[in-house]
Amino acid sequence: MRWSQSLIPTMKEVPADAEIPSHQLMLRAGLIRQLMAGAYTYLPLGWRSVQKAAQIIREEMEAAGAVELHMPALQPIELFDRTGRNEAFGSVLVRLDVTRGDRKVHMALGPTHEEVVTDLISRHINSYRQLPLTLYQIQTKFRNEERPRFGVLRTSEFLMKDAYSFASTLDQLNTSYDAMYAAYCRIFQRCGLKYIPVEAESGPIGGDASHEFMIPAENGEDQIVYCESSGYAANLERAETGRKTPDLSGSNSSAALEKVYTPKAGSIEAVCKFLKCSPEQMIKTLIYVADEKPVTVLLRGDHDANEGKIRRALGAKSLELADEKTIQSVTNAGIGFAGPVGIKCDVIADHDVPLITDAISGANETDQHYKNVNLGRDYQLETTYDLRDACEGDPCPKSGEPMKFVHGIEVGHVFKLGTKYSESLGAEFLNEHEKREPIIMGCYGIGVNRIVAGLAETCHDKNGLLWPISIAPYEVLIIPLKTDDEELMKIAEKMYADLKGQGVDVLFDDRPARPGVKFKDADLIGIPFRIVIGGKGLQEGIAEVKARTAEGPEKIPLDQTVEYVSKLVKEAKAELLAPSAT
Repeated sequence: MRWSQSLIPTMKEVPADAEIPSHQLMLRAGLIRQLMAGAYTYLPLGWRSVQKAAQIIREEMEAAGAVELHMPALQPIELFDRTGRNEAFGSVLVRLDVTRGDRKVHMALGPTHEEVVTDLISRHINSYRQLPLTLYQIQTKFRNEERPRFGVLRTSEFLMKDAYSFASTLDQLNTSYDAMYAAYCRIFQRCGLKYIPVEAESGPIGGDASHEFMIPAENGEDQIVYCESSGYAANLERAETGRKTPDLSGSNSSAALEKVYTPKAGSIEAVCKFLKCSPEQMIKTLIYVADEKPVTVLLRGDHDANEGKIRRALGAKSLELADEKTIQSVTNAGIGFAGPVGIKCDVIADHDVPLITDAISGANETDQHYKNVNLGRDYQLETTYDLRDACEGDPCPKSGEPMKFVHGIEVGHVFKLGTKYSESLGAEFLNEHEKREPIIMGCYGIGVNRIVAGLAETCHDKNGLLWPISIAPYEVLIIPLKTDDEELMKIAEKMYADLKGQGVDVLFDDRPARPGVKFKDADLIGIPFRIVIGGKGLQEGIAEVKARTAEGPEKIPLDQTVEYVSKLVKEAKAELLAPSAT
């Protein structure tokens, strides 16, 4: 492609409303332009990168046995009513009422396609002999993002690869899940991404049923709990800790249990202020209803409950915070004054709770708290559990080494759906005994735009973008220094044609601009290899070849430049395909 025939509106200055590097650089390099909040036009360079990412995804999906289809973005709202997601999505779902003749048709713009694909399968799959099956598409999705920000990292309209597996047995589901997981690793490696597979909260089947793929990035909105020693990684919702049950024989403290009047102090903050203590000295007492039965959960005052861990510790299918009436029934007190001493329901505690000597807790009496609460004398525990969010410095569950927090950008997610959608939408099959069963499903998503934005966020220097060759809009940029020099342009044109003939993706900067302008634009848009022709080099019969990340150029004879650059491109591509330890 000739630069003069494309649309590459580069910018010298950093846009004032661009918050993070990827947004700034994608605007400055002429990859995108904003139409309105949450909606962007992809200009030629940006769209080429997106399409290259999509092609890698297609190749790896099909290598993993998935079959491509294309489903409509417009979806009947009735499908969302049947799965309960019309209400669950809330304002995120973009709803439309369309007049057709004398009636209103209620529909939505698809935020994802679980309902549509399950409805399709319910009509065409009826026997275990037709399973397993994995379908995928690359399709535009719509979500009413209340706070669009960070350029194309958080938008209302985005391009997504979503795949869905359908199985008759858990073994089939696990095989499909493992195939998609491995395909994701290959996709992100080929795209040149540094990524971390992160354990996420399990699906309805249980076990290790969900993984997110994160790009470590300073401006990432998600937090990853990570151990460098073992490689263990999980999101905050899922992260386990290596803490163990401590000694439960009880405290040796001789301090007497003391009830104190704490008027209207029903929160940790208020009690700490009133009693001049720290949250670490308090026992936080939360009342939940697990499978319709009240249960007390004890945590240290400065820790946050992790409901996924609590649910698993209790073996509960459902878990929710108790209402005021339930709290009153088990504590005889208003909200904010619960404690372990004498509470009228089962109690479970986090590992850190028994370690608090002379603790402060609610007294199960309105406006009253206890001081000097100690295990063994004032309340009893048979065991303890990991019930809280992980904290930086907690021991790794695999190595025991301290874990740290890393910010990340989620670029992919694989998880096991189970039978939630197949049961709601009647997707069943006849098993080998001629009995009907719901199809077991998995779901696998990749944010195609996020691959490009994630690379822009993490692969750049002070001069501009540093594209991996697989995602770069072009692999090679040819810069003739003087476009009005007939001899020079003849050589440049032949080199351009010969490189294209070798299968190299080439951008030809044929603008009548100053060399300095061309060099700055070349660094900004980040093409991996640059060929400069002209000046003294032309007189010497050489071209200057420079990799985007190299300090300086190499001088290559003109008649060897095409072969030399073609080899560089092939080697760069091969490097991305090499086995990785990631």
